[in-house]
Amino acid sequence: MTQQRIRLVAGALASMAITLFGLLLVTFVISRLLPADPVLAIVGDHATDEYVERVREELGLNKPILVQFWIYLTNVLQGDLGQSIRNGTPIIEELANVFPATLELATLGTLIGVVFGIPLGVWSAVRKDTLIDHVVRFVGLIGYSVPIFWLGLMGLLVFYAKLDWLPGPGRLDFGYEDIVTPVTGLMTVDTLIAGDTDLFWNAVGHLILPAGLLGYFSLAYISRMTRSLMLGQLSQEYILTARVKGVSETRIIWKHAMGNIMVPLLTVIALSYGNLLEGSVLTETVFAWRGLGLYITDSIFGQDMPAVMGGTIVVGAIFIIINMLTDLAYRVLDPRAK
Repeated sequence: MTQQRIRLVAGALASMAITLFGLLLVTFVISRLLPADPVLAIVGDHATDEYVERVREELGLNKPILVQFWIYLTNVLQGDLGQSIRNGTPIIEELANVFPATLELATLGTLIGVVFGIPLGVWSAVRKDTLIDHVVRFVGLIGYSVPIFWLGLMGLLVFYAKLDWLPGPGRLDFGYEDIVTPVTGLMTVDTLIAGDTDLFWNAVGHLILPAGLLGYFSLAYISRMTRSLMLGQLSQEYILTARVKGVSETRIIWKHAMGNIMVPLLTVIALSYGNLLEGSVLTETVFAWRGLGLYITDSIFGQDMPAVMGGTIVVGAIFIIINMLTDLAYRVLDPRAK
C-alpha cells in the first residue's frame, strides 16, 4: 500500500512538472513571436543603436534561443519572474500585491455560484419541463450568454449612478485605500484587522457588485451542469428501486442522487473557480479592481511582456494546483478512486 501511494504521488508530481514545463515553453515561445520588442519598450524609440544593442546584451536577448529559454526556465524555478519594464519592480512582488484582490473577488463569486447554483440545478432537474425548470434554464442562459462587461456597466449605471445604493468602482472609496495597512491583501480582512468597521462595510459595499456579477456567471454554469448531472441520476434504476421501497423523495435526491454526482460536480466547481481567477479581466477593468486581470491588461497595453508572462504563469499554476487538489478530493469523496 505504501509503495502504491508513493507511485501515485510520484506520478502526480511528474504530471505537474511536465505541465508546468509545457506552460513555460508556450509562454516563452509566444513572447518571442510577438512583434513587440522588449528592448525598445525599455529604452524608447529614440535610443541609439549602440545603446539598444548594449541593453539587449545585458538582458541576454542576443544569445541563442535555447540558451535564452534555459535562463528563463532556471530563473522561474528560482522564483524570479524578472522585472517590470514599466517601473523596474520585481514582477513577483507586483503579482503578490494584486493577486489577493482577485482571490477575494473570485472566491466570493464562486461561493455565490455554489450556494445558489446547486439548489437551483437540483430543483430544475426535479421539476423537469415545468415552469420552474424553464425559468431556471432561462436565468442560466442569460448568465453565460450576455457579455459580462455589459452586465457590469449596467450594474454601475443602475445601482451606483441612478439609485446610489452601492459605491462605485475600486475596492474602497477614493482616498481610503492608503489608510488600510495591507496584511493579507484581502481588503475585507485587512479592514477587520485594523479594527475599522466603517472601512470594512465600505469594502463590502464595493465587493457586492463585481462579486455578485461573477457569482451570477458562476451560478449559470454550475446550475446548468448540476441539472444535467442530476437528470442522469434520476433516470437510473436504483432511484426507481428506492422509490418502490418507500424512501422519501428528499432522501433520494439529496443523499442518493447527490452523493453520486458529487465527484463530477466537484470538477465543475473547480473549473468555475479557476475560470473566475483567470477570467475576471473584464470585470476588474469595468470596476477598476486592482487585481491580476487588470494587471495583465495594463501590462499588455504597456507592452510589458515580462509582466504578461509572469501573470500567465501564475494563472497556469493556479489551474495546475486546482487540478491536483481536485484529484485529492476525488480520493476522499469516492472510495472507488482509491
